[in-house]
Amino acid sequence: MKNRAKILATVLCLVAFAFMAIGSGSSDSSKKDIVATEENSSSEENASVEEQTDSEAESQSTGITIDEQVVVDQDGIKITATEYTTDSIWGDGIKLLVENNSDTDYTVGCDALIVNDYMITDLFVSEIASGKKANETMYLSSSALKAAGIDNVGKIEMYFHAYDSNIDFVFQNVYSEIQTSAYSDMDTTPNDAGMELYNENGIKIVGKTVDENSFWGTAILLYCENTSGKNVGISVDDMSINGFMMSPFFATTVYDGKKSIDEITVFSSDLEENGIEKIEEVELKFHIYDNDSYNTIADSEPITFSAQ
Repeated sequence: MKNRAKILATVLCLVAFAFMAIGSGSSDSSKKDIVATEENSSSEENASVEEQTDSEAESQSTGITIDEQVVVDQDGIKITATEYTTDSIWGDGIKLLVENNSDTDYTVGCDALIVNDYMITDLFVSEIASGKKANETMYLSSSALKAAGIDNVGKIEMYFHAYDSNIDFVFQNVYSEIQTSAYSDMDTTPNDAGMELYNENGIKIVGKTVDENSFWGTAILLYCENTSGKNVGISVDDMSINGFMMSPFFATTVYDGKKSIDEITVFSSDLEENGIEKIEEVELKFHIYDNDSYNTIADSEPITFSAQ
């Protein structure tokens, strides 16, 4: 049952990914910068970095290559990265040859995918029967790369897992790193322009933009940076918009020493039920926890901001 749920979730992600990849999302002109609620907030402090167009990103990624290399060889599971590829719909990706040399059927997936030190949502899952092989592609979300300001994919870090039909893991968090032909040219400058919302104990969260015309409703874009010494998860509690409580969709994992660009999604139905046509004031709390033990690290005080 859990396996079916995971597959269904993956399919839903693929559908959403496809819509975003073909340009169904809103244009950059519809996005507003996150600012403090005070009237005299500095326009320079809240300036956003100009984002590149899809055509620019595609042209810059063209020509990137990798050396064929084994990225996993454990418990009868062997994964070989064979080629860097760029697809007009799905974007950039790594072609993988997955081999199951064990006597058990396994599902192979990814615990974490990190590009140029940014956490990137992966859509990789492969069901491999005993003694069989499969050619798969691990795609790097084009929208996530664009949001992070990644022009050249230079370093790809992957943490793999494999489990059987009973969801018993044969291995987890098996690490591998690929350096592409663009490794020496990759830009690791933090894309952290915006309003700082939280900065304590090695966790920094910056509010970047509010998009009232995103695919699912309203999207609040956040930059997160983790130098705490632990892998952390970040979620949102007690969120309200214009004084009305919301049920946002947001959960991000940021490994130690890494960064992420992620969205708080507020569904259109929540806004419509409360008669909200324009985002005037947002209030929320951040819940930060240890990603391994799920123990609470911190709960922020209420944070308030607006968009303009």
